[in-house]
Amino acid sequence: MTGPSPPPRLGRLADGFVLWVLLGAAWGYAFPGAAAPGAPWIPEALGAVMLGMGLTLRPADVLALRHAGRPVAAGVALQYLVMPLCALGLAWALRLPPELALGLVLLGAAPGGTASNVVTYLAGGDVALSVAMTTASTLLSPVLTPLWAGLLASAWLPVDPLPLVRTVAQVVLLPVAAGVALRRFWTPAPWLLGGALPLLSTAAIAWIVGVIVALNHDRLAAAPAVLVAVAGLNALGLALGYGGARALKLGPKARRTVAIEVGMQNSGLAVALAVAHFGPLAAVPGALFSIWHNVTGPLLATLWRRADARISNPPATSPR
Repeated sequence: MTGPSPPPRLGRLADGFVLWVLLGAAWGYAFPGAAAPGAPWIPEALGAVMLGMGLTLRPADVLALRHAGRPVAAGVALQYLVMPLCALGLAWALRLPPELALGLVLLGAAPGGTASNVVTYLAGGDVALSVAMTTASTLLSPVLTPLWAGLLASAWLPVDPLPLVRTVAQVVLLPVAAGVALRRFWTPAPWLLGGALPLLSTAAIAWIVGVIVALNHDRLAAAPAVLVAVAGLNALGLALGYGGARALKLGPKARRTVAIEVGMQNSGLAVALAVAHFGPLAAVPGALFSIWHNVTGPLLATLWRRADARISNPPATSPR
């Protein structure tokens, strides 16, 4: 299985991703009157991010999923089992209010996050496997995300999956397909793939977070319980993703990759679905997760990278 390897500048950009997201959140909190009117444009902003993802994929990369094998199938299965069920369990355990519980389930039912490929690269994982898992979970999301939301979130509020199917298709499937189709006739320059597109994606996600914070400016008193839920969901995804990959006897690089793919969600999609169908309060878990997983992901990658460095360059022992 082959796949694109993020260039060094993309890695440096990822190191600053957390700062941009935090700045977006601060902007939304400080200037809610300026940020909140952007809510109707959240699906379009996410669609632009997914178009950029599509441009990084060649048609051959998508067709290669037919032969991707057990690691991709195992990773995607863990993605769509671990995260929705853990979200349900956390929402019940923490007794979240209905809209917040629904938002957490939407988050758990989302596909892999768009930053996971970069974090996998920084962690010394299998980038090709990461790209294949992100692509596969994204292509499956128009069916599986609404299905899980309808099955699980209806415990709190009535959920009709069909409008969710349409929204996911519009903001995820169609833009990704358009990007892949463009790649068939046009190969973007390296500065665009490795520089401009990641920068625009970072700006779009930071802007979405800012808008959601602005919409919930007076509701953030509920944030402590939601933050515990979000942190727990991320931690369980990383741990169970790694443990599941290990139980399936995948190699060390594949374990790291599956852990990152399972633990990092497309929180922008969860936000877009919440705002479009359930209200701004349901978008709070996705907005907080956008910040949280972009802290823990690079942090975990740094720890793994340092562990690799210690193994490759063990400290010299002084002669006695």
